[in-house]
Amino acid sequence: MNIAMIDDKIVDSNQLDRSYLDRGLYFGDGVYEVLRSYNGKIFALDDHLARFENSLAGVEIAGIDIGQVRSRVLKAFEAAKIPNAKIYFHITRGSGPRDHNPGLKMQPNFFLTISEIGDYSKSKINGYKVSTYPDLRWKKCQIKSLNLLPNVLAKMDASKKGCDEAILVDEAGLITEGSSSAFFAVFGGVIQTAPLTANVLPSITRKYVVKAARNIGIRFIDKSISAAQAKNADEIFLGVTTKDVIPAVKFDDAVIGDGKPGPITKKLIDEFIKFTK
Repeated sequence: MNIAMIDDKIVDSNQLDRSYLDRGLYFGDGVYEVLRSYNGKIFALDDHLARFENSLAGVEIAGIDIGQVRSRVLKAFEAAKIPNAKIYFHITRGSGPRDHNPGLKMQPNFFLTISEIGDYSKSKINGYKVSTYPDLRWKKCQIKSLNLLPNVLAKMDASKKGCDEAILVDEAGLITEGSSSAFFAVFGGVIQTAPLTANVLPSITRKYVVKAARNIGIRFIDKSISAAQAKNADEIFLGVTTKDVIPAVKFDDAVIGDGKPGPITKKLIDEFIKFTK
């Protein structure tokens, strides 16, 4: 008989739970979203679902009813009763024997978790320390896929250096984004970030940072930033779904500004809050 081993237990492969045969486990063959709520209200749900639908199309997972996904998210959120929640969900291509070619009749798998978001107010006051790491990801980072091992390695490297986030740098020495964040720098009162090309995720937080900047009259430009340039930025901040705008006060060995969150970052933090009410 065909067998499988789970830790030290040998079982008949035909008796395996389908979760062990999920293509997300074997190949990272799926896409995901992370969103959050503020005081019992889910933030930017339509934006996240639109991006999720684009990711599904990008990896050719078909037949998904986005309306049903929305209903599941709302049902789970109502059941959880967590006012400030992190909502994670993914869809994989399905379960079956390990084969690179999935075939045409696979039933996609849906999975969702909801958990409470912790207090990150100190991060806004003290700021993050960030460090650079080579961008080793695949070439379609506009798709929010489950293939996150390069991001994991980058985050582990940052942690070993006593930093809070890793900033990914491509072969040309240009910053793409953080391992789990969007990256922004301020030069001469102008906010700058990498253009939304195929190597940058279309961050929902980025979208609202742009809106916040326009609302308070701060200029915003899409222009790549080198790691060397970032060290001389007046301010650096990150956009994170579960934390919105987070200042960064140290970039590798360089102290940014006076080592405290800068005035433009503080204004953006205050303006962003208005979107969440």
